[in-house]
Amino acid sequence: MDINDILTHLGEDRDLYFQSVAPPVIQTSNFVFSGIEDMRHKILDENHYHVYTRGNNPTVNILRKKIAALEKTEDALVTGSGASAVAGAVMSFVEQGDHIICVQKPYSWTYTLISQYLSKFGVAYDFVDGSNISDIKNVIRPNTKILYLESPNSLTFEIQDLRACAELAKKNNIITIIDNSHCSPLYQNPAVFGIDLVVHSATKYLNGHSDVVAGVICGSKNHIEHIFKTSYMTLGLIISPHDASMIIRGLRTLPLRLKQSNDTALYIATKLEGHPKIQKVIHPLLPSFPQYTLASSQMTGAGGLTTIVLKTDAKQDVYSFVNALQHFLMAVSWGGYESLIIPSIVFHDMPGKPDSPIPWTYIRFYFGLEEADFLLNDILQALDKM
Repeated sequence: MDINDILTHLGEDRDLYFQSVAPPVIQTSNFVFSGIEDMRHKILDENHYHVYTRGNNPTVNILRKKIAALEKTEDALVTGSGASAVAGAVMSFVEQGDHIICVQKPYSWTYTLISQYLSKFGVAYDFVDGSNISDIKNVIRPNTKILYLESPNSLTFEIQDLRACAELAKKNNIITIIDNSHCSPLYQNPAVFGIDLVVHSATKYLNGHSDVVAGVICGSKNHIEHIFKTSYMTLGLIISPHDASMIIRGLRTLPLRLKQSNDTALYIATKLEGHPKIQKVIHPLLPSFPQYTLASSQMTGAGGLTTIVLKTDAKQDVYSFVNALQHFLMAVSWGGYESLIIPSIVFHDMPGKPDSPIPWTYIRFYFGLEEADFLLNDILQALDKM
């Protein structure tokens, strides 16, 4: 289906709501039944009928259909956060005694889920460098149930060979899950390469306005049905109808927003390469990126993220650079209008916590919708202040 049809028509039956252009928000907790048999029938199949908004809601269903189509999967679920999407997908397919393989340096709450939470219930794990398929193959056990990927990851942008990972997992009856938040469904469709489940922080590009927290799980009808009946309903991973409607609104402009961020990021990354005060510029679609060929074969774009590594031995230089920036907000996440930075130095010297494995000279930029040279000039003047 053409992306224009997905974003403006799919799932939107305007005959049901007075031909309004924007779909309505069905802001209800409950739905009524015509009789005992009708109620019994619908409760037995709550994934496909409206019983209670904790399970199924008409506004949320419009969003489910759109995101599944964008990811080229059969179905999708929308959750209350990206972390809940990760947890729902993973927890639905493991039990005591199972084993998970996960790539190194995943999203922090994914790391916490696997290494701290699930381990309490007897789920073993290995974190591996997924850039080499042999590293994954070497830690597969008879009880391995999940291979969890992030490609690219969200700060240093390591890539996994998705087709090779999917083939290896299928040979060993392992479920593959990938966090695709970096690329969005527009620039990468992991299901096309054989990945079973695709999760997103919908907070980011899918919503795109820095005002909703949400997550998405995409996959086959069988896998989504299983997740719905297990973790989704049990843990209450729902999103509100109002928030779903705001993401539907955000999807209308997704191609325009993502192109602007993508083009700006690649333009600025190219301009910053070779700057005397920058040791390295990290962007998966720069020819200097170590996995550029693989990235180019799987991704049609990279969105708005770029990391720079400052060339300095003095932490004060990082403070000077960051404090001199005038047009970037310091904040987590990405995907909205506003351009953002996360300096890795924040996660060093934190009382009671170990230092981040990411060196303190690393600074991740998210380039939003401001004009490219406006942002570039701000970075250049801040570098001059070091």
